[in-house]
Amino acid sequence: MTEHPNTQEGPTEGTQRAGGPLSGPAAAAPVTPMGSRATRTPQPSAARSRRGRQNAAAGDTGPQTDRLRYLDVATRRIARGMDLDKTLRELRRSAVPAFADAIIIHLHDPLPIGDEEPTAPVVLQLHSIDNATETPHAERSRTPVLKRLPLRSEVTERVHPAPDGRLAKLLLAGRPAFGDTPGVALAVAELLAPLASVPGTLPPGRRLIIAPLHGRHHAMGTVVLLRRPDRRAFTGDDLLVASQLATHTAIGVQKAVMYGHEASVADTLQHTMLPSSLPEPTGVRLASRYVPASKTAQVGGDWYDAIPLSGNRVALVVGDVMGHSMTSAAIMGQLRTTVQTLAGLDLPPGEVLHHLDEQAQRLGSDHIATCLYTIYDPISHRLLMASAGHPPAILLHVDGHAEVLRVPPGAPIGVGGVVFESVEMPAPTGATLLLYTDGLVESRDTDVGTGVEALRAHLQTTQHPRPAPSLELLCDQVLDTMGPGDRDDDVALLTARFGGFPTDSVGYWFLDPHPQTAGRARRLTRRTLRRWGLESLLDTTELMVSEVVTNAVRFASRPISLRLLRTDVLRCEVTDDSPQVPRMRRAAPGDEGGRGLFLVDQLAQRWGATRLSTGKVVWFEQQIPRE
Repeated sequence: MTEHPNTQEGPTEGTQRAGGPLSGPAAAAPVTPMGSRATRTPQPSAARSRRGRQNAAAGDTGPQTDRLRYLDVATRRIARGMDLDKTLRELRRSAVPAFADAIIIHLHDPLPIGDEEPTAPVVLQLHSIDNATETPHAERSRTPVLKRLPLRSEVTERVHPAPDGRLAKLLLAGRPAFGDTPGVALAVAELLAPLASVPGTLPPGRRLIIAPLHGRHHAMGTVVLLRRPDRRAFTGDDLLVASQLATHTAIGVQKAVMYGHEASVADTLQHTMLPSSLPEPTGVRLASRYVPASKTAQVGGDWYDAIPLSGNRVALVVGDVMGHSMTSAAIMGQLRTTVQTLAGLDLPPGEVLHHLDEQAQRLGSDHIATCLYTIYDPISHRLLMASAGHPPAILLHVDGHAEVLRVPPGAPIGVGGVVFESVEMPAPTGATLLLYTDGLVESRDTDVGTGVEALRAHLQTTQHPRPAPSLELLCDQVLDTMGPGDRDDDVALLTARFGGFPTDSVGYWFLDPHPQTAGRARRLTRRTLRRWGLESLLDTTELMVSEVVTNAVRFASRPISLRLLRTDVLRCEVTDDSPQVPRMRRAAPGDEGGRGLFLVDQLAQRWGATRLSTGKVVWFEQQIPRE
């Protein structure tokens, strides 16, 4: 793509200093661009005398000082670019038209990363071309060299330098050269063919400089600088200027490649630690979003998770590790893994945050994070929630009323010595819960409290009285409204719409642990399955319920619970207060017991045993016939 420099931003002939618009001490006096034919405007003798004294005081020695000022500004502009395109854009703006009338940039494809040695042959890919804005003087030039040059269609997009060719040797040497240097014409022809093969197309002799972009260890590409025939040819000092421009550009390109590589690694690291997909538990629908901050290429420690628990419950988690770095992403991954492990123990939210706080302190005292942990039970239609310094959740009711849930905020994870309190509250059917990180509601101009209230007001205004949108659409609306444009921080958003569990699809009993309990459990199971029209599952379900209940009675000291759940599968759960989790074993021919779980394993579609904070639960599932 051909780009024309913005004459308001870049240097222009006869009006601005060689390096473009300057600021600071270097901008004290105008500088005529190098190689131009501009003449000085006559000044009154007093003004000339005063100007001479100022120049003498400043040590101004003419063209040499102009070059030094130009290089100072140009290299600073090139060095401030953090990405590849900006670095090369600053090179083009600095070079055209102050130093050259046109510039052609080729880059190594692919660009080498770090100290790795390229294994494939060198390939140069045309990156960009820039041409000075035509002037009436250029229109009168007898040679139409750069009136239409360069056009991308006239320059080969990909160049494969011959290993023993002149271009390869020039890249290896890493030094700029004039167009009339012996052998350079061959390198230019190899680089710019078929453009160079047309006589009179390129300016002859010292109006062309080819400068390799040579990084610390590898050739990164080439820069070709050209001047019109009506402009003074390049000099030996100009060759040194071109060398400095190429050197600083090569370092900038190498820096941009490494920065981009590290950002890509960090981004991949974080995305692999976030859930690739959300579960689909019965009684609740989920949707999520993760949006990285656009003002930084580094990633942060924001995360979200949805973890299925026993009894069709689900744990909803959102957290934020302070900072933006690969370290933050790595700490986030460790904390997320810890939360998943603790959730498997079926601990209440306050206990989960307590153990998470201990783990964060073991990782280091400088690792601070916030977290909001919630358990939704679709059968009891209740929420159990605890917070560790995290922004509060918002509950959007069916009637459109948006409520900020009041939970003791607690201290952030990693502070230590803090008690986290769990709060129970209703979860109405049809309501939507929003969990988010502070990047959604906090900015440089808005504090968290103001942002939370703005989010609540937005939800209440847009969701009433029309029907609530899908969760996917709701996530997009929230992000578009609360976080448009550039963001200062990452955003993690998790939404859950409560469907609940139909009461007529649940059977729940507490049974005292005595020898007759297994018989009573079979009768309750038989009665419930007949009411649900599942007579085809009676025999297998009775047998498995009897075996699991018998095992629970052996170890329980308090009443056990039996729960039957009917969804697309028939699920049975038996809970007791013994922490001893049963393991399946193969009984010997002479053993009187030990075959219960073997039968469950053979008859059930799935089964498992989970240790709880108050004991354990053993469950199994069977597929319900389609009819």
